[in-house]
Amino acid sequence: MITSLDQLDINETYSYADYLKWQFKERVELIKGKIFKMSPAPARRHQRISSVFQGELYKFLDNKICQVYSAPFDVRLTPAKNDQKNKIYTVVQPDICVICDSSKLDDKGCIGAPDWIIEILSPGNSQTEMKNKFEVYEENGVKEYWIADPTSEVVFAYILNEDGKYVGLKPFTLEENATSHVFPDFQLSVAAIFKD
Repeated sequence: MITSLDQLDINETYSYADYLKWQFKERVELIKGKIFKMSPAPARRHQRISSVFQGELYKFLDNKICQVYSAPFDVRLTPAKNDQKNKIYTVVQPDICVICDSSKLDDKGCIGAPDWIIEILSPGNSQTEMKNKFEVYEENGVKEYWIADPTSEVVFAYILNEDGKYVGLKPFTLEENATSHVFPDFQLSVAAIFKD
């Protein structure tokens, strides 16, 4: 039984089946089979920003098919090109995700790409969000991906094009409303997102 992260080899490749057996308290994500440590508890400002997104999306999606979830919430991803459909090597916990296909939901979370993911940068996780998660969300077909940066108070938005590649939009700044491509009726003041 694995009860400590120290018992695992960080350079090894692990699957979702392995992930389910781990009994330690540290929070981790698996990206393409590699372990990424998560911060033990996000900072207060991170949590406040997450609450703004979740609250506004909850109100917006009320009485609609789509549902919003916040971390900790396991999202298991299987790339479309994956030859081993039964093996899952990516389990992430996005800060916010919106899922419109209820068949992707089960008691353990979501299996397959959410329609929209929002990640909030924290000190130390920028490289994970900006590179590894960007690539894995693109490969798995997440239609819209936002990165909220509390330091610069900017929201970066990426939309999946017909070729399955992300196209970056003009960043949303404090004087603007952030608008969604997947949900054109959704608007949120950037100043409200980052209000302390």
